[in-house]
Amino acid sequence: MNISQIQNGLRNKEFSATEIVHQYLDTIVKTDSDVHAFLEAYHEDAIESAKNVDEYLASGGEQLPMTGVPIAIKDNMLINGKKTTCASKILENYTATYDAGVIKKLKNQKAIFLGKTNLDEFAMGSSTEFSAYGPTKNPHDLERVPGGSSGGSAASVAANMSPASLGSDTGGSIRQPAHCCGVVGFKPTYGAVSRAGIIALASSLDQVGPFANTVEDAEIVFKAIAGKDPYDNTSANKLSPAVEGLNPASLRIGIPKEYFIEGIEPEVAKAIQSTIDFYRSLGAQIKEVSLPHSKYALSAYYLIQPAEASSNLARFDGIRYSPVPGVEREGLNLGELYRQNKGKGFGPETTRRILLGTYALSSGYYDAYYKKA
Repeated sequence: MNISQIQNGLRNKEFSATEIVHQYLDTIVKTDSDVHAFLEAYHEDAIESAKNVDEYLASGGEQLPMTGVPIAIKDNMLINGKKTTCASKILENYTATYDAGVIKKLKNQKAIFLGKTNLDEFAMGSSTEFSAYGPTKNPHDLERVPGGSSGGSAASVAANMSPASLGSDTGGSIRQPAHCCGVVGFKPTYGAVSRAGIIALASSLDQVGPFANTVEDAEIVFKAIAGKDPYDNTSANKLSPAVEGLNPASLRIGIPKEYFIEGIEPEVAKAIQSTIDFYRSLGAQIKEVSLPHSKYALSAYYLIQPAEASSNLARFDGIRYSPVPGVEREGLNLGELYRQNKGKGFGPETTRRILLGTYALSSGYYDAYYKKA
């Protein structure tokens, strides 16, 4: 069931929000033991929220686009009073003390949170295999990966455990798992959605976006979470004009020639060409353009992302936010405690990227690597 169908059903009193939530929670119980899309499902809280929505609507409350709509949240976004682990042992016992900007917006529309979804630790990965709490499987084939790092969010939608979910995208972490799981994923323009209350990976690249079964649903979620947030100075005051009713013949679409290179999968090239032909048939102007720096993109990313990550993750020391399981503090000096906490708290992929980023930012290498990237 998509969001529009849920909204119409609630409006026409064909079913209640409580019934819808029970349906998705039942699917989670039946399915997630195999898929492992969720790190935590909010069974009691979701049902309570749904009952509150039903009472609100019955009393004549305004039905907004996300009112009564269940949604899953990637576990790097803060929900007040709920654990936020980033799929890492170093935050295993951390409970959020405030809501992320996107969570506030969804709460204002009375959306219903089904739970937190799995991810590659601190969103570092492309397969959701680098979670401290076990990998997520692709619902279409349990022998395959769902992509990452937002694999849990993508898999929850693909497996019909939620009609929509939120993920974060730094270097493909919404778009790639959406492709792997056969759902719609959208990375908004940087600044379109608040990053406040999102545990940062690379602050100059991170962005929050939706997963859904249809483009229409993705648009509904995006509009609900987009806009200015006083707690994020990079968030935008205005969004681009709405595209409803836009005449395709008025579009001019640039196709970077550097993207069609040796090594591209034939099926991918065919699918892209089919889309190009479709828009051309509607009258859109298709123009070849050049992005000559494309060949440096991956190299630049693997300097900028680890460098910013090493700075952002430095504060997680196993002392200020959450004690690390298995570390006995008694008798350790501060240096030994840091080594124990970070050694046991961070997984191998996160450790590799922190080391790479720290090296790139170190004296004598900052100008040669990070600044150049």
